[in-house]
Amino acid sequence: MKPTPARRLPARFAACLSAILVLAGCAAAEPAGTSAAGPPAPPRLVVLLVADGLPQRQVTGYRDQLSPDGLNRFLERGAWFSEAHYGQAATVTAPGHAVLLTGAYPHRTGIVDNEWRDPATGEREYCTADASHGWIGHRSTRMSGTSPKNLLAESLGDVLRRADARSKVVAISGKDRGAILPAGRSGTAYMFMNQSGQFASTTYYMASHPAWVEAFNAVKPADRYFKATWSPLLPEMAYARSVPDGQPWFAAGGKLPLVLGEVHDAPGPAFYAQVERSPFLDALTLDFARAAIEGESLGRDGSPDLLIVSLSSHDYVNHAWGAESRLSHDHVLQLDNLLAAFFRDLDRRLGKDAFVAVLTSDHGFMAAPEYLQSTGHEGGRLPPGQLRATLNAALSGRFGEGQWAKAWSAQGIMLDQALAAKRGVDMRSLESAARKALRAEPGIADVLTRAEIEGREPSASPWLPMVRKAWHPQRSADLQIVLKPGWMWSSGRTGTTHGSPHPYDTHVPLAFYGPRWVKPGRRDARAEVADIAPTLAAMLRVAVPAASEGKPLPLAP
Repeated sequence: MKPTPARRLPARFAACLSAILVLAGCAAAEPAGTSAAGPPAPPRLVVLLVADGLPQRQVTGYRDQLSPDGLNRFLERGAWFSEAHYGQAATVTAPGHAVLLTGAYPHRTGIVDNEWRDPATGEREYCTADASHGWIGHRSTRMSGTSPKNLLAESLGDVLRRADARSKVVAISGKDRGAILPAGRSGTAYMFMNQSGQFASTTYYMASHPAWVEAFNAVKPADRYFKATWSPLLPEMAYARSVPDGQPWFAAGGKLPLVLGEVHDAPGPAFYAQVERSPFLDALTLDFARAAIEGESLGRDGSPDLLIVSLSSHDYVNHAWGAESRLSHDHVLQLDNLLAAFFRDLDRRLGKDAFVAVLTSDHGFMAAPEYLQSTGHEGGRLPPGQLRATLNAALSGRFGEGQWAKAWSAQGIMLDQALAAKRGVDMRSLESAARKALRAEPGIADVLTRAEIEGREPSASPWLPMVRKAWHPQRSADLQIVLKPGWMWSSGRTGTTHGSPHPYDTHVPLAFYGPRWVKPGRRDARAEVADIAPTLAAMLRVAVPAASEGKPLPLAP
């Protein structure tokens, strides 16, 4: 039998062990760098943990089932913000990861979505694509994520390394955008390759991998999960608050226990892609983070280092089966155990409480529309292609035959400005007609035009502030669409998603741990993820990133 993530200790035994460790910690020597007077020295290592697609409601909803020292390290011995949100309308992976350490929203970072279309050419653009660079040892395509070229704002890592060139900034993720965007221009990014089951960087950062990366990849760590079983950690009755397995809106494989590679003869790309939708990708990512700490000697000298670990599996799980599923519920518990083991290693390698850890997510998640309908709430799926066809029919009826709605791009629709000029159609009239036609469609809460967003036309839309933060004049579409709560863009019948300005997508965990720098306790005042960058800048005693819009949070002990 292949290994599964560590199983949780019995509650009474875990509580006793936790008490023993706390008592032992009381007798430990005070960590180096603590001063009797004045603020503490900057931490030698800051670890930013990003649980991709983890809504705050899951952290607090399963709190009674968490282990003593995983997520509870933040909830019980750290500072956590119960009302932490993203402030922009586009709650998607790339915009969220760009906000983390720039402190800036998409209107300043330029990262308006995972991908978009160039308004001038109509060509697709990927958030971290750069044709002048490629993945090391792996095949790259035009839409491969290989550099931070498209990121228009500096990151905290850039500021840190400018202040002290000896500081190291390392970002690791199951996704290229989850590593590259937080790493900024001066850090180093590594991402999981489902071509090979290995981690790789790109030629933007280096010509070849350092020895520690080669050593990690040489043992083919992902292959040890071939035929491994993802089994639920708790008895069936413990998942009564979750949706049972095998729902009709689930993607394939939505039932535990789940055997990875069950239909494959040997590890390969199809198996590695399956690993992404399991706790095992997070286990691999944290193992690679451990290797990076050792290989790069992070936190071992007087220059502060920054490690970003973006754990991608939960996003894949929630997309396939929904945050209300038993699989997602169990995945939170699996992640909790993995984090507890990672913290134990950090305590041992760096010294207990000698580092700062930060927990957040890049976005939340909406429940599947079918689940919402089953509980008496409104919800539905809106096929993008069908909506565009309906819009073109309405515009053709008024302005003459034509593909006036040229293409979808990110959160909106691009209008054909060249066709409008050729036919002598005023763009404001075209935008206004398109807005009226779209607002009549079911599932659409509001539509904002370029003129409204740029302030050339008045708007009473309650979504305007969040849409403006998500919109960039050179990269965003002419019409920005806000769906009603419970509605999603989808041409299929399974899975669910995120991306809206509604609380289920904006409300995420935000917590800090580090006793010398952080006073424990719950904070109920609203906070934003953009506040992380200025908060850590103050802690590290460096300048706030230039484009930052956040504010330092009250953490001092």
